[in-house]
Amino acid sequence: MNWHELNQTDLLKTMNTSIGDGLSEKDVQKRLEKHGPNELQEGKKASALIIFLAQFKDFMVLILLAATIISAFLGEYIDAVAIVAIVLINGVLGFYQERRAEKSLQALKELSTPHVYARRNNEWVKIPSKHLVPGDIVKFSSGDRIGADIRLLETKSLEIEESALTGESIPAVKHASPLSSSHVSLGDLTNMAFMGTLVTRGSGVGVVIGTGMNTAMGQIAGMLDAAGNMETPLQRRLEQLGKILIVAALFLTVLVVVLGVVQGHELYHMFLAGVSLAVAAIPEGLPAIVTVALSLGVQRMIKQKSIVRKLPAVETLGCASIICSDKTGTMTQNKMTVTHVWAEGKTWNISGTGYEPSGDFTLNGEIVHADKHPSLQKVLLYGALCNTSTIVEKDGEMRLDGDPTEGALLTAARKAGFTEQFIEAGFHVIEEFPFDSERKMMSVVVETNQKERYVIAKGAPDVLMNRSSHIMHGGRTASFSATHRQEAEAAIQGLARQALRTIAIAYKKVGLTEKITSVKQAETDLTFIGLEGMIDPPRPEVRRAIKECRDAGIKTVMITGDHVETAKAIAKDLSLLPKQGQVLDGKALDQMNDKELEQTAENVYVFARVSPEHKLRIVKAYQKNGHVVAMTGDGVNDAPAIKQADIGISMGITGTDVAKEASSLILLDDNFATIKSAIKEGRNIYENIRKFVRYLLASNVGEILVMLFAMLLALPLPLVPIQILWVNLVTDGLPAMALGMDKPEGDVMKRKPRNVKEGIFARGLGWKVISRGFLIGLATLLAFIFVYHRDPNNLQYAQTVAFSTLVLAQLIHVFDCRSERSIFERNPFGNLYLIGAVLSSLLLMLVVIYYPPLQPIFKTVAVAPIDWLLIIGMSALPTFLLAGSLLTRKK
Repeated sequence: MNWHELNQTDLLKTMNTSIGDGLSEKDVQKRLEKHGPNELQEGKKASALIIFLAQFKDFMVLILLAATIISAFLGEYIDAVAIVAIVLINGVLGFYQERRAEKSLQALKELSTPHVYARRNNEWVKIPSKHLVPGDIVKFSSGDRIGADIRLLETKSLEIEESALTGESIPAVKHASPLSSSHVSLGDLTNMAFMGTLVTRGSGVGVVIGTGMNTAMGQIAGMLDAAGNMETPLQRRLEQLGKILIVAALFLTVLVVVLGVVQGHELYHMFLAGVSLAVAAIPEGLPAIVTVALSLGVQRMIKQKSIVRKLPAVETLGCASIICSDKTGTMTQNKMTVTHVWAEGKTWNISGTGYEPSGDFTLNGEIVHADKHPSLQKVLLYGALCNTSTIVEKDGEMRLDGDPTEGALLTAARKAGFTEQFIEAGFHVIEEFPFDSERKMMSVVVETNQKERYVIAKGAPDVLMNRSSHIMHGGRTASFSATHRQEAEAAIQGLARQALRTIAIAYKKVGLTEKITSVKQAETDLTFIGLEGMIDPPRPEVRRAIKECRDAGIKTVMITGDHVETAKAIAKDLSLLPKQGQVLDGKALDQMNDKELEQTAENVYVFARVSPEHKLRIVKAYQKNGHVVAMTGDGVNDAPAIKQADIGISMGITGTDVAKEASSLILLDDNFATIKSAIKEGRNIYENIRKFVRYLLASNVGEILVMLFAMLLALPLPLVPIQILWVNLVTDGLPAMALGMDKPEGDVMKRKPRNVKEGIFARGLGWKVISRGFLIGLATLLAFIFVYHRDPNNLQYAQTVAFSTLVLAQLIHVFDCRSERSIFERNPFGNLYLIGAVLSSLLLMLVVIYYPPLQPIFKTVAVAPIDWLLIIGMSALPTFLLAGSLLTRKK
């Protein structure tokens, strides 16, 4: 249909909906069944069978399967069946890990779905955009993402950025009037709003006319979110490592086969041994375990109130050296309360907190009635009129729908008796010029029941003072003289020194027939009335979080639009601003070039009175100085700085959809302490990945060296191929996975941030892999030689002892991997998952050794109890030998 041609009455009738009541739940269910959920169809996902089969496409697994066919052809059916069984077990584990990671990412996608306000059962409710149906009445404002295709019903200075659809970078100005032409291009549909576009200014109300694939966005191919398939730098580095290991493994295979044949071993057995070693050299499970470790870490972050939208952020979190944080709502409680009002040289105090309309007015320490003080009343009433927020009672609690600053102004007015009903009955807003971060103010045109018309403005005091030519003084309007200006400035300074945020109120009377159509007309030649001072108390947990970040080598920088004195007072209260720390305001920042800012920024802890454009410069300055920057924000104009930062962080409660889209991390509770928790978790995830890389590679080095040393010494093979496969594909996997779930070490937030360019083998990890692997291989070989020389006629028994020693040495070594320093640094029972994994691996080893039906398959025999002393002693040697040398070195 040509929705743009219909007038409002016909439009609502066609959609069978009401602008006042919206849709009922019954209507919604019917329409949902008919039209389906409001989401774009995704590309065809791989079936479970395809994902399972993909587990066997690895080059070395294919070689292993080829070896299985050769085994079967040569009549070695037990070997063939055993190899197939092990490969299948590995495939099932890989399949499970991949599916789990996919589900984790899907859960993240669900959590980061945009939300919209829809009129349901005569009230506004916030719902995920995918629950919208045709006929829903929706409202939106600056910073929101449009959730469906909408025909506009009401607009206030509405502008929408539609470049994703039209390619036009300049936001389109919108209105609600019908269009006469039936053939209009997408870019000219000025009374429509489209799914996926962004509101950059103003507000509007509309009716949903298209959802899902029946939207303009739905008709554009490829507009799908690919964030779920993103690889992290670490995953890419491990993939490159895997390629190097494959080359090494092929070389090793050829070397083992040639050496074995030269020493008189059968070609088939040497080929199988070579392939087994090649498989041992390549930790096939490593990429899957990394993915699972990342996704499990991400799930833990969700429980700690932070959503990771982009997986690389998990790694980058551990490198963060600067956190640039908003003050309001992030470091403070976001429950603004007006505590002081200044007008005509007097200052009134107001008691009460939060949004409850109860509290007393005092002047010079005495309780007074607001209605006895006209100037006080005027400030409070006009603060409530120039306001787009509402306060409603829900579940016995007063809740704000809108901006906290506006909520504080509304509450203060209610304390003076100016209820919502009083305002609605006596005043009518006929024009609105929404708050703009560049203008730092908003204004409305109001008409009273007495047919008088006023422009009422509120905003930053310095801005309103510059736009005011008069001031209320002595109950009348006077010229805004230098003396009056000094008096007002002194009042602003006085309130700011008490850590109060100040909002100025101004107005001007206009003619009843005078049309105010522009900001310039509305916001000049104003009369300054007074100030409202409010405070947003710091969150009690933030002070400790800032200290922990400082201990972790992370500098916290407060960035706020508030007055310098207010910002400084809050920063001192939070112990954020050291004695030598600087505070820089927007004016001083404007006078600096980028080079000067870079030099100054290192000593700055508070940026006050800044605009979103300043935020971008601040982020770039710190990055130029070599810092990894985390940046918080919630508004549309914060998006460039959030996107520029190494870790962009948006607010889950107050954040706009634009800010969330630009971010890599969303704080569900808008709390600074959650950033600290996310950094701690990010550091731990990376350290856990290092732990299981260390464990897997050291184990693999041990397996390779025991075979290689034996061949160089012209000894029989200490391990048969099926045993190597069992250790590598089954025994190693469970402990490695459990390491990925390890809790952070006690000093994880006392270390300096990790260098973002640090390789996986940095900080001595490469040496630990080689040295531990060498000792594991040597201990296994010594155990084999001792038992073999004791009874050369019982090779299988010696091989079983070597197999047991190798498994046990790896299972002891896994506890050493929990700490960068020593096995004695951590409580062995601190990771119950690891205890369970080790016990499971031990049980599997004992089953293979002592369960008669499996003995012929794995070429094992029962080990005598006395030989377990040898096995345990040799297994413990690699770990405790190095741990002992470290302790000696410490002393």
